[in-house]
Amino acid sequence: MSRSVGIWMAMAAVAVGCSHAAAVQDDEVKHITEFRLSREDVVEVSVWKEPELSRTVPIRPDGKITLPLLGDVKAEGLTPQELETKVQKQLATLVRDPHVTVIVHDVNGPRVYVTGMVGHPGAFPLRNTMGVLQALALAGGLAEFADRGSITVLRADGRRVEVAYDDLVTGRSKVTLGPGDTVVVP
Repeated sequence: MSRSVGIWMAMAAVAVGCSHAAAVQDDEVKHITEFRLSREDVVEVSVWKEPELSRTVPIRPDGKITLPLLGDVKAEGLTPQELETKVQKQLATLVRDPHVTVIVHDVNGPRVYVTGMVGHPGAFPLRNTMGVLQALALAGGLAEFADRGSITVLRADGRRVEVAYDDLVTGRSKVTLGPGDTVVVP
């Protein structure tokens, strides 16, 4: 095996969580395969050779954007490419051969929440894959009298996950957060 193939295989093993060190368990990780638009994201919808139809708009709390000629268009939950296709199809009956591009300007939508005995409780943007340890760091770490042994993650779907801070720090446990999850530190 060549050195570059060996390095690539080692990097791939790390990327999928395989290592010869202590095993890390991930509780039902929801790996993000594609970026999906969320409420409060800001997108630019550009129609080629039709500047009067192009707009930079926020996705409203109802999940829609408003565009000239089309009015309200549902954007939440779609990928930028799916929104391009949707707008292009709707414009096809009104504009000759429309070419639509969607550019994401601001990602503001998905959040995780940290509450309880932490330095700065609050809502934090979920920009990428984030674990409980990273969320606690964003919240200023544990407060002096926090219960390190019984941190609870309240999933957006109603499930509960119990985890100990020391297990997170040592790598014995890994809990990945999803949109709307809340970390509670008693």
